[in-house]
Amino acid sequence: GQLMAGQPLQTSALDMFLGTIPGSTCETSVPAILIGALLLIVTGVASWRTMLAVIVGGGAMGLLFNAIGANDYMQLPFYYHYLMGGFMFGCVFMATDPVTSAQTNCGKWIYGFLIGAFAVLLRVLNPAYPEGMMLSILLMNCFAPLIDHCVVAAHIRKRKRRWLQAERRMGA
Repeated sequence: GQLMAGQPLQTSALDMFLGTIPGSTCETSVPAILIGALLLIVTGVASWRTMLAVIVGGGAMGLLFNAIGANDYMQLPFYYHYLMGGFMFGCVFMATDPVTSAQTNCGKWIYGFLIGAFAVLLRVLNPAYPEGMMLSILLMNCFAPLIDHCVVAAHIRKRKRRWLQAERRMGA
């Protein structure tokens, strides 16, 4: 069931979790996606940091909207966003693409958090576009090199500061 203004959600969280709802093949079954996530993490193909950051970002945005509660979409329990649509599929199989995602560990946290937050933001604020996961991944793929650049530049500044402090101590 779809969420219509003023009407309760017709599908249970268990149905959404198990994937007994209509949707793309393998996109709606969270247990199957979690098995895939485990396989990708164990083989070292995908980053658990990115996956966890997407979940944290989506949950944080969902909780923020729950606190605001201005419309029916904002009142959905935050964890429903994990179960609906392609959120988990995108989190595990698309956001973790090793070529287009952030490469630094800190960058993976930032990249993933923003994907999750933007996905929920797009779902809630634009009901005409109910699935924002792919758009948020594509958007953040554009910014992944910039995120990595900023992370590396921050590390260089930090190391330079430490080196200058050590030089001052040695000279004093």
